[in-house]
Amino acid sequence: MNIQANGQKEELQKRLTRFEAQCREKGLRVTKQRREIFCAVAQSCEHPSAERVFVSVRKTMPNVSLDTVYRTLASLEEMDLLMRVGLSSKARFDGDLRPHCHFVCTRCGEVYDIFPQADETAFALPRGARDMGEVKQINLQLRGICKKCQNKN
Repeated sequence: MNIQANGQKEELQKRLTRFEAQCREKGLRVTKQRREIFCAVAQSCEHPSAERVFVSVRKTMPNVSLDTVYRTLASLEEMDLLMRVGLSSKARFDGDLRPHCHFVCTRCGEVYDIFPQADETAFALPRGARDMGEVKQINLQLRGICKKCQNKN
C-alpha cells in the first residue's frame, strides 16, 4: 500500500470514528444503513449526489430506499458530518471536512476540491462572523465553467 492510499485509509478511519461518536452523542444507533450511507460519501472524492449514494449503497443493501438515503444524508448534514455542496438544483455531498473550498461548474454541475497549499494559510473568518454566533464550518464555493466544459466548445 502506498503512502497516499495509507493516508486515505487513515482519513476515512478518522471520519468513521467521528461519525460513531456523533451518533452516540445524539442518541442515535450506529446502524448498518446509516454507516453504509455515511461511508459512501466519506470515502468518495466525487461529491456524490443522493442518487449516486443510493446506487452505491444498493450494491450491499438492496432493500434500502431512496427516501432513507435522503433522510439519512439530511440527518448527517444536521450533525455536521457532511456538507452539501454544488448547485441548489443538483445537491452533492462532501464527507471531507478539512479546510478546503469547492469549484462548482455551472454547466455540468461537477464539484472539485481545492485545498490550500502548504505555503497558504487556511481560510480566515471575516471579522464580524463571530459576532453573529458560533461558526461550525466554512463553505467557500467558487462558481464558473470547468476546463472539461470549456474544451467542449
